[in-house]
Amino acid sequence: MYSSLLSIITYLPLAGVLLVILMGRGNTKQLAAKWVGFATSLAVLVLSVMLWCGFDPKTPGLQFEQRLGWMTDYGMSYHTGLDGISLVFILLTAVVTPLTLMVSWNSVKTQISTFTVTVLLLETALFGLFSAQDLILFYIFYEATLIPASLMIGVWGGRRRIWASLQFFLFTFGGSLFMLLALVAMWLKTGTTDIQALMNAGFSHQVQGWLLLAFILAFGVKLPLFPLHAWLPDAYTEAPAPASAMLSGILSKAGAYGLLRFGILMFPEAAHAFAPYVLALGVVAIIYAAYIAFAQTDMKRVIAYSSFSHMGMIAVGLFTLTAEGIDGAILQMLSHGIVIAALFFCVSVIAVRAGTREIGQLGGVARQMPLLATFAMLFTMANVGLPGTSSFAGELLVIMGAVHVSLWVALLAGTTMIMGAVYMLYLYKGVLFGTVRETTSALRDLTMTEVAVLAPLAVIILWMGIYPGTFTRLFDPVVTQSVQAELMNRAAADHTAMLQAPHEHAVYR
Repeated sequence: MYSSLLSIITYLPLAGVLLVILMGRGNTKQLAAKWVGFATSLAVLVLSVMLWCGFDPKTPGLQFEQRLGWMTDYGMSYHTGLDGISLVFILLTAVVTPLTLMVSWNSVKTQISTFTVTVLLLETALFGLFSAQDLILFYIFYEATLIPASLMIGVWGGRRRIWASLQFFLFTFGGSLFMLLALVAMWLKTGTTDIQALMNAGFSHQVQGWLLLAFILAFGVKLPLFPLHAWLPDAYTEAPAPASAMLSGILSKAGAYGLLRFGILMFPEAAHAFAPYVLALGVVAIIYAAYIAFAQTDMKRVIAYSSFSHMGMIAVGLFTLTAEGIDGAILQMLSHGIVIAALFFCVSVIAVRAGTREIGQLGGVARQMPLLATFAMLFTMANVGLPGTSSFAGELLVIMGAVHVSLWVALLAGTTMIMGAVYMLYLYKGVLFGTVRETTSALRDLTMTEVAVLAPLAVIILWMGIYPGTFTRLFDPVVTQSVQAELMNRAAADHTAMLQAPHEHAVYR
């Protein structure tokens, strides 16, 4: 069963899509579509946990591998499999998707069955993306995420949803063209698109540099990496809260995952050359986004810029090129996916009840909704990296990795904790405390469904904060093996250069 479990998980959401489509329209059928979508995503979550239980973290290679002939004459195949890095993103997707569908029951009022179909399609694309072991297969799934994500913004978004959706589509599609060019160049040189074969292809330093630049432009848009972030504020703000959670909590991780998989791990020599520039851009993103977040008056825009700031921290961790930094970046990706989704869900609960997202029109919500205030405090503290919460361990590892590179990089990256505390506590104080206003005077506290959404996220945040080793042990063997292999290669190259130097000097004389 385990041999086909990954394929079942990947394509089971499509079965849910088919059932929802066959139900047709009508109020009763819309309600049934909700439950079919939720039951499908819940079944996928259960199977993903089984996948986790069957995974051997001591084996850094691929597991649950499947390979089918496709365009074999051109070196292309349907090749999927998981290592520890891929597995944690599969789990993140499986956890957030059913919670997103539950939140949509209250926040999405029109075309509910279509929204359910869109979420399930995005889930399948994400599973395929994170498990693909062939570059052309990865590209297909990567592009497949673009359609449902754009629809979620453009159909169910706010007043400026068309512009936000168009921005998101054009930026992402434009960036992915660079990946397509790099893909074609790699295929022309090697005759294959298999990722494992490409990692051992031995590209020259110059070729690595051009290929890595193409991948940075492709994945930097979706990460997003400064200054490729122009689409982010409008997309996250105009999208309905469930879509914002999927976009910021999972889809942005596709950019970071691609940058790790097809940048740092595949082109380590070029990564060392690009590291100073990406580290600088990451630090700029951390500081710039934090200042912009503090100036926002819309709750969702504060959270959107907070997400951008934390993604800058992830970029710093990845390009420290140390085991600690990369481990910290991956752990921070998981934490960010959970925390940012939780914050968007909290914003949705308040906005739906109060009819506004403007901080200045809210106040005293804690008196009316003490249970929500408790959850929101935990999620706020997690977002600023309080010890004992999920973000702390990831940020600590990133800073430890940054110290190996530069004390200044570590210091500037660490300011995310200070500035994050400023704008998040400002948001919390402005909304939850103060005078009860007209918009908040009649608010009711969380329903059981809303508690069922927020409670699992709170448990995961505390679990990751207290026992981060539960997750780091999955991907650390892969990261450590890759970093040590690169160190050995660099040491061997330096040794060869030293041996050749006297000989060259003698020839010259």
